[in-house]
Amino acid sequence: MGFLSVLSMAHRLVGERLQPGEIAVDATAGTGADTLFLAKACGRRGQVYSFDVQGEALALTEQRLAKSAALNLARVTLVERSHAEMCAAVAEEHHGRVGAVMFNLGYLPAAGADAALITQTASTLKALAAALVLLRPRGIITAVLYPGHPGGEAEALAAEAWAAGLPAEAAQAILYRQPQKAAAPYLMAIEKR
Repeated sequence: MGFLSVLSMAHRLVGERLQPGEIAVDATAGTGADTLFLAKACGRRGQVYSFDVQGEALALTEQRLAKSAALNLARVTLVERSHAEMCAAVAEEHHGRVGAVMFNLGYLPAAGADAALITQTASTLKALAAALVLLRPRGIITAVLYPGHPGGEAEALAAEAWAAGLPAEAAQAILYRQPQKAAAPYLMAIEKR
């Protein structure tokens, strides 16, 4: 048996912390895999916010959720806004109560999608800071980073530097990666103290 993929490890870390009835955020909806995972983990009493700047991504997410409608999923709010604006979009009563925020950076991995439309370093750094504000104590941020595409390496390095600069009394951060493959996707996770 090999190591878990970075996506599986992100789901594992989040799944160990989220409880039914909690609030969670998918900062980059993409095709909806993380949104569905969070909606299952939070259960029918929970709430999930799913962000993407592309209407196509939110449509794919909505389709994925519809296929699982028979499950006891959390309420999902699809938000066509930048993840950098999540504090403004998440209900104020949920600030400081979010159990997990998941990021899967890069571009929309769907047929026909514009691979040149990627997450941007500046908005990602704002979004990471916003996510930390939204989290409850012991809540977690996961970010799958993709250094292998144009723009991805700079974004990954900036995200790592941001996490490394967090005061130890505020949060702790880990990396899960394969050092033999510098361009392979890897995971950064931050737990709020």
